[in-house]
Amino acid sequence: MTDTWEVRPSGPLSGDVEVAGSKNAVTKHMVAALLADTPSTINNVPDVGDVTITASILRSLGVGVERSGKAVTIDPSGPLDREVSVEYTGLNRISILLLGPLVHRSGEAFVPMPGGDKIGRRPIDFHVDALTAFGATVEETEKGVIARASRLRGARIDLPYPSVMATEAVLITASLAEGRTVLTGAATEPEVLELALFLQRMGAQIQRQPGRRFVIDGVSTMHGASTTLAGDRLEAFSYLVAGLISGGQVRVKGCPQASLTIALTTLQSMGADLQITDEYVAARQTLPLQSVAIHTDTHPGFATDWQSPLLVLMTQAEGMSVLHETVFEDRVKYPADVIDAMGGEIEMFNTCLGGPNCRFADRNAKHSVVVKGISKLVGAEVEIPDVRAGFSGVIAASVADGMSRISGVRHLERGYDNPFDRLSGLGLDLARM
Repeated sequence: MTDTWEVRPSGPLSGDVEVAGSKNAVTKHMVAALLADTPSTINNVPDVGDVTITASILRSLGVGVERSGKAVTIDPSGPLDREVSVEYTGLNRISILLLGPLVHRSGEAFVPMPGGDKIGRRPIDFHVDALTAFGATVEETEKGVIARASRLRGARIDLPYPSVMATEAVLITASLAEGRTVLTGAATEPEVLELALFLQRMGAQIQRQPGRRFVIDGVSTMHGASTTLAGDRLEAFSYLVAGLISGGQVRVKGCPQASLTIALTTLQSMGADLQITDEYVAARQTLPLQSVAIHTDTHPGFATDWQSPLLVLMTQAEGMSVLHETVFEDRVKYPADVIDAMGGEIEMFNTCLGGPNCRFADRNAKHSVVVKGISKLVGAEVEIPDVRAGFSGVIAASVADGMSRISGVRHLERGYDNPFDRLSGLGLDLARM
């Protein structure tokens, strides 16, 4: 499969898209299934690269992984290897979540250094500190992380920042830890709560309490369970923007309205006309789009993964729009580079614009952008560095003047369910180089 798409503007994008489960949720469920003594089945699984990578990692450990259509069954009942091969170094960040389950199973684990999108510093300190609090001895080496413990025990863990993956790691590990774990400063994204519900189905005793707090009473054994993932809210927003920016209308099905509330309000504030039913959500232009100022934040704020397609939409809105990224300090750089390469008028700043000062205020990181609309985008050759910027490059190319070549689409295909076929089905003229 080639890593470059040729994109030719072909008018409004219209049609229906049924989003599958979130790529940010499914891989965590696959890891959580290792805690059980019987198989688990996850339904509505997207066809994305991260699922393939995670399945390969689990199989290398001796876990049974079978996929049938949109269902994945995880069978951890056999003996498991305690080491993840270094060949998986940098492919995604899921390996770090395996430390807790493997220590529970074997008393020792090794995982290579995690990778993922290049969106800023994503240290593993929170994970190491949490495992240490559970009673593990943790050693960081050049190749990866080693953790050892004869028994993991409940602990009080206060996250300095509501990190999604650190929260998920604590929930998974605490489920089988001896005694009570109290987690404060936790992330509360829908994908986190979805994981907590899955763990509860498997027999974990988890309470969500006010103030970003979870209380987990460890159990001695857990059993397999079945669950159906909710539709991907990040993918849903991307397709809404694709239809809106092209002057068409994409009806997004399979994603609950409640997961898109602030995203839909943002589109309304830009002048989009929304259609919301029990079956689908859609957005269209009836009046010219207007500028907006957005401050990304942890849930329930405007999700950082939504900012990349929103930046492209800002180029087609009248006036000066502002976006202040507060979750990943470098994430805004990648869609900004794509927009700049296509002739969009966009400028980055190292100050906090569009919201109060954030934790990046004194780091000299360019994490705020001003976008001048309406910008005339032109076709270009661009290299995309991450999942969300990849989709943004394609939708920018869909309204540009002339043909574009988008390289690095492996990043896009790692996080979006069959994007080539879906976008082609909406009317976009795509070709693999």
